[in-house]
Amino acid sequence: MSKELFKDFARKHKELAVNVMQGNTTWQKLYELYDIYGEDSSIWSDYFTSNVTSEEKTPTTFKEFFNTFKNMDMDSVQKGVTNLQKTIGLLQDLGLASLGGNKVVNNTNTYQPRPLYRHFED
Repeated sequence: MSKELFKDFARKHKELAVNVMQGNTTWQKLYELYDIYGEDSSIWSDYFTSNVTSEEKTPTTFKEFFNTFKNMDMDSVQKGVTNLQKTIGLLQDLGLASLGGNKVVNNTNTYQPRPLYRHFED
């Protein structure tokens, strides 16, 4: 079975995403079940008849919102933030280099114009 077919199957059945977000299962496990049993197996009844209603798809209370963040891996979040900061810094450096290389440090321009009366380091 292809990944695209599984993605279509998962889009039709939002209960799968809810189960993954609650930490009951993983996408890898669901894909393996889909690959082995297909769409029409009774194995899916465990996931479709969960006591999660469609209103509980997004956290609406503070407790649900907190539980969503509690289940996150903070190390991977920190790595993502660090990578984002590095990328932004790189883009800023590239942007300044393409504008003539004038780098701004502490809101002061470090560029100092050359005096008009000096030519070729006389």
